[in-house]
Amino acid sequence: MKKIAVLLSVFMLILSACAPKFEKEEEIVQQTDNKQQKAIIPKYNISDSYYRTILPFSPGEARGLVVENLNTRLDVAEFESGLMRIAQERFSPKDYLFQEGQYLNKKTVESWLKRKLTKEQLKEKKMDESENVGLNPMMSDEGTNEEKNKKSPIYLAHIMEHDYLVKNNDEKVQLGGVVIGLAMNSVHYYETEEGYPREVEIEQEVIEREGKRIAAEVLSRLRKIKGLKEVPITIALFKQQPATSIIPGHFFAVTHVDQGSSSIDDWEEVNEQYYLFPSDEAEENHRDDMMKFLNFKSDIDEFFPNYTGVIGRAFYRDDQLQQLTINITMQFYGEAEVIGFTQYVTGLVMEHFPDYINVNVYISSASGPESLIIRKANEEQPFVHIYQ
Repeated sequence: MKKIAVLLSVFMLILSACAPKFEKEEEIVQQTDNKQQKAIIPKYNISDSYYRTILPFSPGEARGLVVENLNTRLDVAEFESGLMRIAQERFSPKDYLFQEGQYLNKKTVESWLKRKLTKEQLKEKKMDESENVGLNPMMSDEGTNEEKNKKSPIYLAHIMEHDYLVKNNDEKVQLGGVVIGLAMNSVHYYETEEGYPREVEIEQEVIEREGKRIAAEVLSRLRKIKGLKEVPITIALFKQQPATSIIPGHFFAVTHVDQGSSSIDDWEEVNEQYYLFPSDEAEENHRDDMMKFLNFKSDIDEFFPNYTGVIGRAFYRDDQLQQLTINITMQFYGEAEVIGFTQYVTGLVMEHFPDYINVNVYISSASGPESLIIRKANEEQPFVHIYQ
C-alpha cells in the first residue's frame, strides 16, 4: 500500500508540473543576407538545455541524408543531439536560436562525400578539376576491388550543418554561428567483384588524422559560401560505430574558428564514450558503475520470473557517468503486473543509482512499450508513465 501511495503522489506531481505555461510568442524580423522576413520566437522552452527554434520552421537543405549515411539509428540520434551539446559550449541556448542548416544543400553534401576522381575518371566523365570536390580518397585503378578498398577506405560518412541565430542591436535575428559535424567511419564496408560483403577496420589514429585533414578543407570551402565568410564556425569530429553495434558512436575532437578566420589553429579533445552494461569493456574501465547495474539487474531477476532481458547504455563525459539508459524486456500477463513491476523498478532506480546521474528506463514487451521511468539528476521524484 505504501508503494502505491508513493506512485500516486508521483503521478499527481507530474500532472501539476508538466502543464506548460503558454505565453505570447515574440515576433521578430529575420535578417538573411539582404533579405528580411517576419518570424516568431516561441516563448515557452521545455528545458534550459534545449534551443528554441525560430518559426516558421525552415527544413535543412540536406535534410534526411543523415539517416541514409550513418550505420545505425543510435548513431543518427547521437550525432545530431551530440552536435547540439557541443554547440552549447560556444552558443548558449539562452542567447541563440537553433535553425537547421541552410547553406549546405543536398547536392553539395552528396558531392563532398564522394571519392576524389582520378584524372582518367575526370576525362571519362567530361568533368574539369573544379568539379573534383570529393573529400574521400580517390580509388586506385590498379589491383583487385578488395586491394583498392583496403588501401583507400571511405573515411567521411556524413556532413551535418547546424545554424545558430542571434539578435542584433536592431532587434533583428541574424546568423550568429555555424556548427559542422563530420561523421567518420570506424569501419569501411564494400563488396568484392563477386558481390561478397567485406569490411576494413579503420584505426583511431587514422580516423583522427583524416578527420582533421577533411575539416581544414571543409572550412576553406565554407568561407567561400555567401553568408559564411565572417561568422564563427565550430567543427566537431564524430566516430560512428560499426553497423552491428548496439551502442552509439561519440564525438572525439572539436575546433572553434573565429569570425573571418580560414585556418584551424588547434583542436580540443572531446572525452565522451558510451559503454554497454554489462560488457567486458565496462567492467575494465568503470567497474563500480557496472556493479551497481548488475545489482539492479539481480534484484529484478530474483523477484520477477518472467524477466527476459535488462540492457544498459551508459554515457560518460570526462570519465564521469552522465546518463544511464536501461531497456527492460518482459513477458507480461496483465495490466496489474505491468503496474506492479513498474513500481518495483522505480524503487530500484532510486535505491541503486546515485542522484547525480540521469536514469531513463524503458520497459517493453512483445506488444510494445509498457512503461517509462525517468529520474533526472538531483531530482527527488521520478517521472513515471504507464502506457494505456
